[in-house]
Amino acid sequence: MSSRPVPVYITLPLDEELLDQIRQVSPRIHLTSLSGKTAESISSTVWEQAEVLFTDRVLPDPEEAENLRWVQFHFSGIDHIVDHPLLQRRDIDFTTLSGAAAAQMAEYVVAMILAQGHKLTDLHNNQAKAEWPKERWDRFRPLELRGSTVGIIGYGSIGREVARLLQPFGVKILAAKRDAMHPQDKGFTPPGMGDPEGDLFTRLYPVEAVKALLKESDFVVVCLPLTQATRGLIGEAELAAMKPGSYLIDVSRGGIIQQPALITALQEKKLAGAALDVFPEEPLPANNPLWKLPNVIITPHIAGSSAVYNQRAVDLFVENLKRYLAGSPLFNLYNPDLGY
Repeated sequence: MSSRPVPVYITLPLDEELLDQIRQVSPRIHLTSLSGKTAESISSTVWEQAEVLFTDRVLPDPEEAENLRWVQFHFSGIDHIVDHPLLQRRDIDFTTLSGAAAAQMAEYVVAMILAQGHKLTDLHNNQAKAEWPKERWDRFRPLELRGSTVGIIGYGSIGREVARLLQPFGVKILAAKRDAMHPQDKGFTPPGMGDPEGDLFTRLYPVEAVKALLKESDFVVVCLPLTQATRGLIGEAELAAMKPGSYLIDVSRGGIIQQPALITALQEKKLAGAALDVFPEEPLPANNPLWKLPNVIITPHIAGSSAVYNQRAVDLFVENLKRYLAGSPLFNLYNPDLGY
């Protein structure tokens, strides 16, 4: 087994305890925590030495990092950075944090499904008026989760964890993914989470057949990566195909759902409501009609937030670091042809 030292550089403000967790992977690890917030603030001499980089968006110019062989990103989605020239290097592996945020995002989705189905927004607005409406039985009658159909568009780490969390509710799960012929998950899955074998759905659709899923679903969850193939995927025709009285939850990326078509569908009550965490323009402008729609829950792109995010990120990085040292395939390899 090789004893060659491996220079690992980190641009993230991690606690010393987490840095020690990385050091303990192997005595071969020579760990350096960089304080620079931009690539330009870090000297070219440092970049020349780096073999492994764990970063959010601090990336060197390609010619400055001749020895760089692997970059682990601190995000699941890297659509905001794929145009950086470093990602054109084919001698470097790039990996994402897919799976590390699945727990909190899946909980957010389930919370929003329950909130919408049980009309919590309407109830809160009613509370603000201090009213006890006579028509409360009809007005607040819920769309119960038990016995409903949930369509999950994007059956990656988040979608699979949503499916797992929904099992006790007795729902019918419909899922859609790019490669429907391979239901297994090859990415990083924390023990006991997700659906690594693809056993939890009733039916799996290719993304091209998403309208069939939409027609049957009481709740639709969008958790796709943003790529050239998925940008604008959900438009007027797809929203029109949704089941009357159904709800939409979007935790993907702004740009997958065509916002003008969504606003129209909500204003015309073709959908019962929506919970939206992502938008084409962020922050969402104050004059956007979505803010004032009574059947919409808006959250400021926080579904992936967690007090233990860094710990989960380091857990994944450590697993990948062990694989790197052993010469094994890394989890969550970025595929430039697919865009994620």
